[in-house]
Amino acid sequence: MTSQSVTSQIVTSQITDQADLTALYTISGVWGLIWYIILAIALWRTFSKAGWPGILAIIPIVNIFILVKVGGMSAWLGLLYIIPIVNFIFAIVVAVKVGKNFGHGGVFSFFLLFLLQPIGYLILGFGKSEYRQV
Repeated sequence: MTSQSVTSQIVTSQITDQADLTALYTISGVWGLIWYIILAIALWRTFSKAGWPGILAIIPIVNIFILVKVGGMSAWLGLLYIIPIVNFIFAIVVAVKVGKNFGHGGVFSFFLLFLLQPIGYLILGFGKSEYRQV
């Protein structure tokens, strides 16, 4: 084998590896977009029930602050999402408070509003839950 054919194989291998990664990123990007669209639809309806304009659900950063307000807290607390580890704990707190304001318990809030957000917010938005500030 000549050095030129070895170099050719290495370059071909690198290009193939890049193509594999690009395909993986494209697939995950499509699933991420689908997840975001479903969540935006669910939050739109949830925000409308809580008395906020539903259009705010499609604006990426604003929807987090409005969700904190729906949970009955100051929107300034939404800045806690920037701090690592604190953001994880705060997301659970927001999910529980939003669930409580819609008349649901902690188990519903943790599993459906924190872990499986689109499903939980679709239930809140399109179900019989009514918003009442607790």
